[in-house]
Amino acid sequence: MKILILEPYLTGSHASWANEYAARSAHEVTVLGLEGRHWKWRMHGGAVTLARRFLAGDDAPDCIIASDMLDLTTFLAMTRGRTAHVRTAVYFHENQLTYPWSEQDTDPVRDRDAHYGFINYASALAADAVFFNSRYHLDSFLAALEPFLGAFPDHGEVENVARIRDRSRVLPLGLDLKRFDLHRSGRPRSGAPLVVWNHRWEYDKNPEGFFRALFRLQDMDCTFEVAVLGERFHEAPAIFTEAARRLGSRIVRFGYAEDFDEYAAWLWRADIRPVTSIHDFFGASVVQAIYCNCYPLLPKRLAYPEHIPAEHHDAFLYGDDEGLLGMLRNRLVHIEETRGYETQDFVSGYDWTSMAPQYDRLIENLLF
Repeated sequence: MKILILEPYLTGSHASWANEYAARSAHEVTVLGLEGRHWKWRMHGGAVTLARRFLAGDDAPDCIIASDMLDLTTFLAMTRGRTAHVRTAVYFHENQLTYPWSEQDTDPVRDRDAHYGFINYASALAADAVFFNSRYHLDSFLAALEPFLGAFPDHGEVENVARIRDRSRVLPLGLDLKRFDLHRSGRPRSGAPLVVWNHRWEYDKNPEGFFRALFRLQDMDCTFEVAVLGERFHEAPAIFTEAARRLGSRIVRFGYAEDFDEYAAWLWRADIRPVTSIHDFFGASVVQAIYCNCYPLLPKRLAYPEHIPAEHHDAFLYGDDEGLLGMLRNRLVHIEETRGYETQDFVSGYDWTSMAPQYDRLIENLLF
């Protein structure tokens, strides 16, 4: 079977997902994408450019999988001479109905934000199958869709929510986790407890909550060090500058690990991964840390509970800021016990060796 993946935002986790599945699928998978920048313009205009490039080539796919960044309806309209009978699916890495808006974004206050959510809705309605990277993502999108449609003046067609639900499935993100095995040190963790941040340096990951917890632990004279990894963009939240000043010598790394070998080594070295995000539909970087046996402290919300077996929720999930602080302090004080936990098996099933066959089967069963 020939599968075409359409990704107007081919960078970061979107690019890894598309290219890694293409390399591991039992089917013939081709990726057609655009540079990962100007995300709003990609959602508006990416379908036009990708349609032109598709028509200029000779691809004859049996199935098209579009990411949530593509306006699938526009792409299919422009290519209907060659795609009218091709089965289609949308893969939701994120969605624009429930994604938190940045305070620096002027579109919401100018009432220009609804169209991005409508693109997601129309694409899901046009597709033969809809895949979400977590149960939380599927449920939250569909829960938001009915009031979203109901807010329009008439003909909201809210009955389409049920139609989309019927064709929706959870298909977790596949990850190249076994790649981390090559960088595992044979030496046990030692020295001062090491806390790690490996998210993007952005508002939706709530770095304020993360660093405020560390400030309070510092005031309690708790022993710890911190490695601040993750990609930094043009305007990182101010809390990072404050953290560098207040935590001082406790910070043993402050900046993006450009090299994967270095990144993997830091995760294997780290002891604890506290997570404070206000948004995550899956949480690839958190899963990577869990795979490397960083003890995760995760909120009882978003997609995170799906990464921990239910019988272990009490040990790894917290309810509020005070809960996080108490659990983090306890893990630091009992660091040898913390280092004795093995969490890799919680998430090893997300490796492509398991996920690629699942993708293949689900695509075959739902689309053919």
